[in-house]
Amino acid sequence: MLDCFKGANLKKTGLFAAGVLFGTAGIKILSSKDAKKLYTNCTAAVLRAKKTVMKTATTIQENAEDILADAKAINEEREAAEDVVVEDESCECKSTQEEQTSCGCDCSSVEE
Repeated sequence: MLDCFKGANLKKTGLFAAGVLFGTAGIKILSSKDAKKLYTNCTAAVLRAKKTVMKTATTIQENAEDILADAKAINEEREAAEDVVVEDESCECKSTQEEQTSCGCDCSSVEE
């Protein structure tokens, strides 16, 4: 029975008792009014930080939407310009006058 108080076992028992003591004291400290005040202030700081981050994220999202709209407008303008050029070059009726009038395109610039 006294073997539990010898050498390594005594050290283990002492560590266990110290752990229980610090655990009990820790619970008392963590549940005190001062600790509650600290938790409240930390939570308030986190909420302020969240508000700032969300505001920044909203600004970034709005800017990205503007950039996307501008990029789409540029692409539409380029496509419209390309369509005009393609229509001018798309006359396939180059052989006879009869085919030129039947296709419906303006072939006055096409050489015979």
